[in-house]
Amino acid sequence: MKQFLDLSLSGLTSGFIYAAFALCLVLIFRATRIVNFGQGAQAMFTTYIALDVVQRTGNYWLGLLAALVSGFVLGAVIERVIVRPVETGPEINAVIVTLGVFIGLIALAAVVFGNTFEPFRAPFGLEGFQVGDTSINLTPTNVFNIFAVVVAMAALLALFRFTSLGLQMRASAFGQEVARLLGVRVGQMLTLGWALAGLFGSLAGILIAGGNFISPNFMDSVVVFGFVAAVLGGLDSFVGAVVGGLVLGLSLAYVQGYVAPELVTLAALGILMVVLLLKPGGLFSSSVARKV
Repeated sequence: MKQFLDLSLSGLTSGFIYAAFALCLVLIFRATRIVNFGQGAQAMFTTYIALDVVQRTGNYWLGLLAALVSGFVLGAVIERVIVRPVETGPEINAVIVTLGVFIGLIALAAVVFGNTFEPFRAPFGLEGFQVGDTSINLTPTNVFNIFAVVVAMAALLALFRFTSLGLQMRASAFGQEVARLLGVRVGQMLTLGWALAGLFGSLAGILIAGGNFISPNFMDSVVVFGFVAAVLGGLDSFVGAVVGGLVLGLSLAYVQGYVAPELVTLAALGILMVVLLLKPGGLFSSSVARKV
């Protein structure tokens, strides 16, 4: 029973991390209809910026703020300078460009920050809570991560469902010509979508880095699992991103604990294949698929 509880808590905390990254993929897809494979590299780069601020000031929260601001700016710059020139062509062009962003930022980070592993401080403690004489596999930092992901999901839901800005971003993604006729500044909305995705991606990078070591490749596995979580929940659903992350996190934790750690990545691939075969739009997709 203790093993099951520990695995479940470990799976939930990992699941919320995957969900944080999946939220970024869903945000950029809903705002621009593009799957941004460079999101992980953007998050990695801004995490290094945060690390530099933390090392200079000793203040974790200033580092978090620096990551969020730099992520917002970096996302906007990438859309304006790199993605905008290919947006009018076939959609695959923009996807290929994001792969180039992924490779380029990792190479740039290796040159600027080095390839060595660097410790990143955690905002709170890393020791599990005590319940009687038993220590459970849940730390104050884990609780902070869960809270941050839930707040991020709620903020994104509120933005897209209850604000005029969110409606304009959705209109710009689905019908640019019609949106322009209605007075929507499509270019600004697309840039804003990339900027917000960069901001929330930076949050995901900081949450993943807290209490761990970072390197230019520390986001690689999270990119894969976060993408699986986003597809599992549905690329159009913020709630689906969180649910997909939790389902994936729990599934992989049980595979690691009860089957074999070597099969974790294979299990993620199996889950992705099953979802694509049985419900390609994801668990929270609408009954009628949208065409993009």
